[in-house]
Amino acid sequence: MSIEIANESGADVDSDTILAVARHALDEMGVNPLAELSVLLVDVEYMTELNHRWMDGDGPTDVLAFPMDEGSVDHGPGEGSGEPALLGDIVLCPEVAAKQAAAAGHSTIDELALLTVHGILHLLGYDHAEPEEEAEMFGLQARLLESWRKS
Repeated sequence: MSIEIANESGADVDSDTILAVARHALDEMGVNPLAELSVLLVDVEYMTELNHRWMDGDGPTDVLAFPMDEGSVDHGPGEGSGEPALLGDIVLCPEVAAKQAAAAGHSTIDELALLTVHGILHLLGYDHAEPEEEAEMFGLQARLLESWRKS
């Protein structure tokens, strides 16, 4: 599994933890081991720009996921051509994550781990626009984080 992490946020972030939780989530979801994922950590200013440009949002957000063509995602050995699949990009904002972590009563790295899994699930086609989708996605997210913490 190729996971590239680039920290352009200016914040001191434990990239090894982000890498570990991303690898765990992808493995647990049965994603082809040849798949490629990019994780980019950015500052508030750049996240605000991305959120506005791509999501029509105001202000910064915590995570954005930019999937490649969903038809190209190879979820496992029984599917696809065996060629490496480009899952897409996850963009995280550590400063927003730190504020959310403080409000939730846990560490920033725990929040970044949660956001990483959340972003991966979006790349794999999960969404939370409808109540039933939200229940499925957030339930899966919680199970993945719990199994990662136990590993």
